[in-house]
Amino acid sequence: MSRSASKSRTDTRGPKTSVQVASPQSHEVDVVPGRLTQTQWEEMLRLEDADNIVEEIMEELMGSVMEQCLKTNIHKQLVVFSVSWAKDFLVQAMELAFLYRDEGDGPEEAFSGTEDSEPVPSPIDSWAQGCVPVVSIRSPPSPPPTTPHKMIPSDSSQAKNEGNGVPANAKRGKSDDQGEQDAVLRPVKLSRDELYKPPTVEELNQLKEAESLFHCSLLKMQMEELLKEVALSERRKKQIDSFVQTVTKALQNVPSFPKVELGDLSWLSGSVKVPFIMMPAECAGKFHMAPPASVDLIGSYPLGTCIKPRITVDLAVTIPAEVLQVKDDMNQRYPRKRALYLAGLAQHLSSSPEIGSMRYSCLHGNRLRPLLLLTPSGKESSNFTVRLHACLPPGFFKPSRFHPQRNNIRTKWYTGLESSNPESPDPPTPHYNSSVLGDMLPRAHLQFLSAVSSQCPAFAEGVALIKVWLRQRELDQGAGCFNGFLASMTLAYLLSTRRVSNTMTAYQLLRNTLHFLATTDLTETAITLARKPDSTAPSLPEFANAFQVVFVDPSGHLNLCADMTECTYKQVQHEASLSMQFWDDATVNGFHALLMTPKPLARTSDHIFQLLELVKLQASCKKLKLLSELMDYSGNYVRTMLPYILSLLQHGLGERILLLTHSLSPDPEWTVEAEPPKHKAQPPLSFGLILRPEYAASVLERGPPADSPKAAEFRNLWGPRSELRRFQDGAITEAVLWKGESACEKRLVPRQIVTHLLQLHAGIPESCVRYVGAMMDDVINVSHDVPSTGEEESLKLVQSYDDLSRKLWRLEGLPLSITSVQGAHPALRYTQVFPPEPLKMDYSFFDKEKNSRSLLPKEGKPCPAYITPITVVCHMEGSGKWPHDRLAIRHIKAAFHINLGELLNKEHSYTCRPCPTHLDVWKDGYAFRIHVAYHREPQVLRESVTPDGLLVVRDNEAAQALELATVHRPLLTSTLHGIQQQYPCFGAVCRLAKRWLGSQLFSDDIREDAADLLVASLFLHPAPFTPPSSPQVGFLRFLRLLSSFDWRNNPLVVNLNNKLTAADYTDIKNDFVASRDSLPVMFIATPSDKKLSLWTKHAPSVQMMQRAVMVAAESLKVLEPQLKDGNQIQDVKVAMRPPLEAYDVLIHLLPKQVPLLKQAVDPPLVVFSRGTIAGKAGNPGGAMPVIDYNPVSLYLSELRDSFGDLALFFCDPYGGTVIAVLWKPKAFKPVPFKTSEINARRVEVNGEQAHSVPNVEAIVEDFRVMGKDLVKSVEARTEKWSV
Repeated sequence: MSRSASKSRTDTRGPKTSVQVASPQSHEVDVVPGRLTQTQWEEMLRLEDADNIVEEIMEELMGSVMEQCLKTNIHKQLVVFSVSWAKDFLVQAMELAFLYRDEGDGPEEAFSGTEDSEPVPSPIDSWAQGCVPVVSIRSPPSPPPTTPHKMIPSDSSQAKNEGNGVPANAKRGKSDDQGEQDAVLRPVKLSRDELYKPPTVEELNQLKEAESLFHCSLLKMQMEELLKEVALSERRKKQIDSFVQTVTKALQNVPSFPKVELGDLSWLSGSVKVPFIMMPAECAGKFHMAPPASVDLIGSYPLGTCIKPRITVDLAVTIPAEVLQVKDDMNQRYPRKRALYLAGLAQHLSSSPEIGSMRYSCLHGNRLRPLLLLTPSGKESSNFTVRLHACLPPGFFKPSRFHPQRNNIRTKWYTGLESSNPESPDPPTPHYNSSVLGDMLPRAHLQFLSAVSSQCPAFAEGVALIKVWLRQRELDQGAGCFNGFLASMTLAYLLSTRRVSNTMTAYQLLRNTLHFLATTDLTETAITLARKPDSTAPSLPEFANAFQVVFVDPSGHLNLCADMTECTYKQVQHEASLSMQFWDDATVNGFHALLMTPKPLARTSDHIFQLLELVKLQASCKKLKLLSELMDYSGNYVRTMLPYILSLLQHGLGERILLLTHSLSPDPEWTVEAEPPKHKAQPPLSFGLILRPEYAASVLERGPPADSPKAAEFRNLWGPRSELRRFQDGAITEAVLWKGESACEKRLVPRQIVTHLLQLHAGIPESCVRYVGAMMDDVINVSHDVPSTGEEESLKLVQSYDDLSRKLWRLEGLPLSITSVQGAHPALRYTQVFPPEPLKMDYSFFDKEKNSRSLLPKEGKPCPAYITPITVVCHMEGSGKWPHDRLAIRHIKAAFHINLGELLNKEHSYTCRPCPTHLDVWKDGYAFRIHVAYHREPQVLRESVTPDGLLVVRDNEAAQALELATVHRPLLTSTLHGIQQQYPCFGAVCRLAKRWLGSQLFSDDIREDAADLLVASLFLHPAPFTPPSSPQVGFLRFLRLLSSFDWRNNPLVVNLNNKLTAADYTDIKNDFVASRDSLPVMFIATPSDKKLSLWTKHAPSVQMMQRAVMVAAESLKVLEPQLKDGNQIQDVKVAMRPPLEAYDVLIHLLPKQVPLLKQAVDPPLVVFSRGTIAGKAGNPGGAMPVIDYNPVSLYLSELRDSFGDLALFFCDPYGGTVIAVLWKPKAFKPVPFKTSEINARRVEVNGEQAHSVPNVEAIVEDFRVMGKDLVKSVEARTEKWSV
């Protein structure tokens, strides 16, 4: 309140005190005699008046303050309300988008014979907004309230349940004897206050967690659903527990056998074999069978980290101490007794009816640690597997006896020969020692992990996510793998060292684990879980000297990564680094890319090679004198040679590769009646190379100077291939020169390196190396002398175009200057399937037309070679002289074509042919087609004048087509040309992809520009891979993208030149969802085309898109097994041959009239002369050949124009000799007869009604007539359309 206001109140309420008025003296009058005088009374009134004024001021002030507080409170409530409303809206929107569907039981569960569990309550009905489910519970028999917020029971249900004392709104379940009641879910109407009440603290925490930890709440829900999907159901756990109890009970009744020699197997029945290769055969010691000392659950199942789909349950069967001896750690005695004990268990369990199949296997491929695999009998045999581990009694051996520097296999015993130097100590056997030590610690490891997991509620879920991540990368199975046990130990290490918090969620644990793996190199820095190891425990440097990867367990004696190679861990580290990179990218769907996308070796590595005939590695071990390592690996020469081969290739390939990986040999499995498989029986060793494109194709390996100390090492590595060379800078160095003339050959330089090094150092012949790096190149090979996939031909064309562009810029005498010259043809971006080659014409093949000096093919000759017109867009400067009439603009452009042709002919002697729409220029054996463009012409085409004289701007097909041809396509060509410069194999991948589309008859549906954008997305958005560095892997990923991308619900965003931000991605997605029904079935968004998908606007249709997806998936199934398995028929062209059984009519063409016949997938042996001669293209000038003449495409266009309403026509544009026809079913429905619609139809009269139907016989005959001298035959393959 202002001061003036308070003053006015004072004036009205009491006497004015601002001016003192003199009053005459008078006697004091008492208001209350003897107690209160007049003066005192007046003073009291003045004080009271002042109090009233202060009270009013305070009242007004408090009112204003409280009003502001109210507004602030309302504002806070609005925020909470908005959050609550947004949360409810998003949840309802997600429920609308993802409909719940009952998957039902799998084939193995459909007839399990067990009682079904109680059904899960149905979710909220997302179509009934404002309703929530209300669960009724047991309550006293008092009548339920009938408020609007509670359920109103029906009379029938109340009468039915009233006598039993059961609430009327509940029903009795199956187990009535236990008094269990099923919950009834019914929607009820909520009041506005309850519907929009503020979120609870828990809900706010969940929203905050989703905002801070995830890119969006959808990722959080995806994680939760994934964890539910891989978790074991209660029903499955009951089945496992029941079977484990059965096995445990059976194991307690194992009979005893008397002691026999270790090599005496007479106590075993003939049907059961020992799961161990007895080499050497002699081994001292005694053995007898006895019941196990204990049977315990170990591994992931009791820890709660066991996940689907491969469910394995581990049982530790403790061998009785009396079966073992103190010196059983020597010379494979314990591993052999372990195998004998498992054989005895298998013999005993074979008579149990509850046990289904029994098989042997090995723990992570380690032949020293065999396993017995058990499955239940009946329908549940494939649901899970129980693995029996024969283990040592706790503390039977001292851990110090298995020090990495100690020897436990004597050379004399292993070789049977006396040592040449008896005084020299036997070499250490660290891998053998770790195998035996591993059987002493499984229970201790389980106790350690249980203690850690009990402190971290999300431990099990975090391990589950890590396991899923490993499984998608094929890193969790096989010899030396990064298995689930290692994943659990890694997470336990992070928790015990306080690198992660016990309160973190599963998603946080996954991210932190991947970050740790990406940034910690265990090949350089060893880590340990042992807090206070005993004095006999090895030190970390001692572990590092014996193993390539070191991760010590809590005991301090065992290296958990003893069997892992350095390359395997480098692969884990590489994958973790990639995952963190993509997960931090807001434009990448991290969940789908990293947890749902499999990464097999064939689609991950650029080049793959395999070592065949592994038995020859024995000779390699002998050549390299690896006897001590062979003893350590107990005769497994494959595992012995693998680290050496990896080190050799890593050194030789050097900077050419980003990563060298190898396959993890799968755990062998064989029946208990069979002998254990030999080492040579395992699958071929596969190796993968991820290349560095900037170095991989170099043909020169430059070494150190000749006088350098490293020169001798360089010569030892490369052998006779190394030679002294003098370079242009004057340096004389050691160097190796590899063969490679074309880009295709240069891409295979790593093959030459691999085969040379393996032959030179390991004695592995080239015939034993199957190198898979260019199997698909034959499909796009354009040369017969030197293998080429088109890079050199494209480069020549680009160079000729660049020369033409410079000459166009320099032309003088034009009315308007040229503002830009842009290429608009796929060949200029290196993506033409078969790039145009410079042609030298054979004039004897043609007749010369006098007026235009054109070469016309002679009658009776084969169709001349097809000459591709290379489109060039030439933009002229803007000027006020340009007309505003569309027809006048075309005339001006035609005049420019004539003027350009005259100037080019005059200044450079080029043969030119001007046309109204373009100018053809014959240069260097190429045909360039120049289109003059005016930047305002599309706008002029959109403008029209109404009869009233109003100017109307309206978009139309003509303007869009012109803008596409003169603006968008040149921009796309230049952008993709830049991608080719960055990724050298981009063009080859595009050519393979478009060759496949053409051969499968999809080239008219997924057109060239769209196909190039699909391939570009593989390079610009490679998640979860690295960008392809070979055409082969790029093509496989193209098939995978086409077959697995969710085209219905997602746009494919291609971020050309990295112009799109995360906000742009969100806008594109939102616009796509809002307008999905009106958008193309294949939607491709680019920075210049965010809403329309110009390149797929008219094609493909829904039906053709579905077929393309299906054929791509089948092609992938055909190709990948060929790349992995050399025993299969090696014919990659199978994926290029279209299935013609689905078509109704096949039109076979005469091969000699198909100008592109040599480009066919299976070209005929007959070669036709096409009017060209070998040699370099002639000098400028001469006659102009016929350009863009392809009778097949012209015939196809006529067929579509004439019968497009009745049928679909398909043909391979690259040398196809068959046109496939598919009738449209809707076109064969009888329609009322009309004289205007009688084309290709005949009349049928039924009573008083006349209908017309397609005349199939006449149409087929028209096919022959229209294709005279081109059609060889017409084959009608189906009779269902004959009428």
